[in-house]
Amino acid sequence: MKSPRERIIETTFQLFAKQGYNSTGINQIISEAEVAKASFYQYFKSKEDLCVEFLNVRHEYWFNELNNFLAKEKDSTSKIIKAFDFLVYMNEKENFRGCSFLNILSEIPMDNVKILSVIQFHKADLRNYFLELMNDDILSDHVYMLFESSIIESQLFKSNELIEKSKKIATNLIQ
Repeated sequence: MKSPRERIIETTFQLFAKQGYNSTGINQIISEAEVAKASFYQYFKSKEDLCVEFLNVRHEYWFNELNNFLAKEKDSTSKIIKAFDFLVYMNEKENFRGCSFLNILSEIPMDNVKILSVIQFHKADLRNYFLELMNDDILSDHVYMLFESSIIESQLFKSNELIEKSKKIATNLIQ
């Protein structure tokens, strides 16, 4: 059985995905996670703190999934190309829900530094991931931008078409 904390995080993921950050209230999370109000506040002082923790958990989950997906790839080039297949895999797994970080970014005021910094950290980590694979900051940023825009477009149109096109462009760029 999952701990109250795990149930809160899992419920938060489901509700943020379905309703968004702003439309999801603490009382709904408490109710659907089947935890006591005191348990919620034992772990999280506010919805903002919950969001930060949710994003931190999501960051770790997402990179673990990516690394597991790419584990069999031997070289950097194949990892980069296969990373686009990872987006297709995640779209199938999560029904084109898009990027948790960008979804929340669109709902928070830009002066919410607490949440914004977690989102920026995630994106900087992803950007750095490609840089470490390619060791060329201009080319790696180009691939990063193709990757990021593929996530948004696939969510918007519920289609992997532009992921496949971005994968071809990236392949041509790096080979």
